Amino acid sequence: MSLSNLRKALKAETNKEQAKILQRFFKTGPGEYGDGDIFLGIKIPVLRNIARQHLSLTFDELQELIVSTIHEERMSALMILVQCFPKCTNEEKDKIFKFYIKNTKNINNWDLVDLSAPQIVGGYLIDKDKQILEKLSDSNNLWEKRISVLATFQFIKEKQFDTTLKIADKLLLDKHDLIHKAVGWMLREIGKRDLKTEESFLKDRYKTMPRTMLRYAIEKFPEKKRKAYLAGTI
Repeated sequence: MSLSNLRKALKAETNKEQAKILQRFFKTGPGEYGDGDIFLGIKIPVLRNIARQHLSLTFDELQELIVSTIHEERMSALMILVQCFPKCTNEEKDKIFKFYIKNTKNINNWDLVDLSAPQIVGGYLIDKDKQILEKLSDSNNLWEKRISVLATFQFIKEKQFDTTLKIADKLLLDKHDLIHKAVGWMLREIGKRDLKTEESFLKDRYKTMPRTMLRYAIEKFPEKKRKAYLAGTI
């Protein structure tokens, strides 16, 4: 299957009404975080099926997709990489990782990050030096910072919490709510596996961290404890 075939398949599934809904949902208006992003209005299961039929696309073809102004084309490229990654040789995984890092500026909405960062960035770095995540967390680019957080989801699943906690600490007072949500979500995932570790991190920080971050982090706590955290009485 070629790139042109993939684009034809996407065009055939275009839904203008759904596209309008998605463009509002993903904040594509002037000055919003998704400013200028164009949606075709294709639902995720359909998009994933199209991607599955085009796993043989070359890196050159994927590069054309990842720089597209059309959201679903960028997402298709990422879905192909995510589906291919677990079956790849180490050399192929290395190429996918480098391709991903080269294109972080094009992975520019939260769904694109969340779909791909854990599996590709986290999956690649699970047994490697993770310094690049700290570099991404220092970026002025919102999406690179979110990638740095979401990539650690893969480590959390293996009960490796140190990198997540280090990056969470660095981003504790970040201004953007999409970072607040990402950090709080990852803290919650740590708590699912090791509540003591999560609460140890929260102990000296919960009163100063953004409210949204705290709410995400304690979402699964018992109601009484959750209210105590929100009231600042722990």
